[in-house]
Amino acid sequence: MAAVEYLGIDIGGTNVKMGIVNSETGQISNFYSHDSVSWRKSGHFVERLAEAIALQLYDHKHVNKVGIGLPGMIDSTRRIPVEITAIPELNGVTLVDALEQKFSGVSFFLENDANAAALGEFYFGEERIDESYIFITLGTGVGGAAILNKKVFKGGRGNAMEPGHTPSINGKVLERNIGKNELLDMATKMRAAFVGETQLPDDGTISTTGLVAAASSGDVLALQVFEKVGELLGENLCHLVAILDINLILIGGGLSASFDYILPSMTGKLNQWLTKYHADGLSIKRATLGNDAGLLGAASLCF
Repeated sequence: MAAVEYLGIDIGGTNVKMGIVNSETGQISNFYSHDSVSWRKSGHFVERLAEAIALQLYDHKHVNKVGIGLPGMIDSTRRIPVEITAIPELNGVTLVDALEQKFSGVSFFLENDANAAALGEFYFGEERIDESYIFITLGTGVGGAAILNKKVFKGGRGNAMEPGHTPSINGKVLERNIGKNELLDMATKMRAAFVGETQLPDDGTISTTGLVAAASSGDVLALQVFEKVGELLGENLCHLVAILDINLILIGGGLSASFDYILPSMTGKLNQWLTKYHADGLSIKRATLGNDAGLLGAASLCF
């Protein structure tokens, strides 16, 4: 099948990114990024989005499919944002209807951003992977998706796979323990109690990049922080693997740079709790699309 081009749009709380994506190579052209905050402050977020789309489609008149990833919950028809915490102005907006009315002959596909990024790994990832897998994003929060036979698992009402919102330790849900800010809080507390040599500062200025750099040089405290993250994530993944019966897990998101340091304790928890059937052959890999995951994932909705 000859390659075609789609418009992929990754809408985030910080930036809206879009670009024309080659369906065969995953090459992104005509990349555009705009800060979400100014669009929100204008009071006309959808109008600003439509203007940016218009410019892309004007320059690429052959493009007739557009995929959009959103950071939150979408209705079961995949046409209306339901709960977009970062951009509440979109809640309840008949977004797909509005865009398809404005752009005649163009089809729009809407999906949760983690679901889109997960699907993108199948179509555009650096290596061929199974058609069924669990995808976890580690970043500001903890997102998740399950791809079953190349299709997004949506659950009963359209918004399955929210591992970050499931119970964890300390009376909190998982992402309130290992989301970016919570991870740094944990590291700061562990630093205050730590006796020994460490690269990590004791003035409350620990960063995620600093943590990864320290861990890469064998810093004991940094490795202990990531060990704890791996344990908490591994315990959560035990539920998903046992319920969904999937033996491939991909870890993506901004904090996936810590993959090598969370893997041992994560694997330990999976081996501790899973039955032999589920543990045997279980593979955990780092996702490969990096910063392009959201945009390529959005484009993959057009397949």
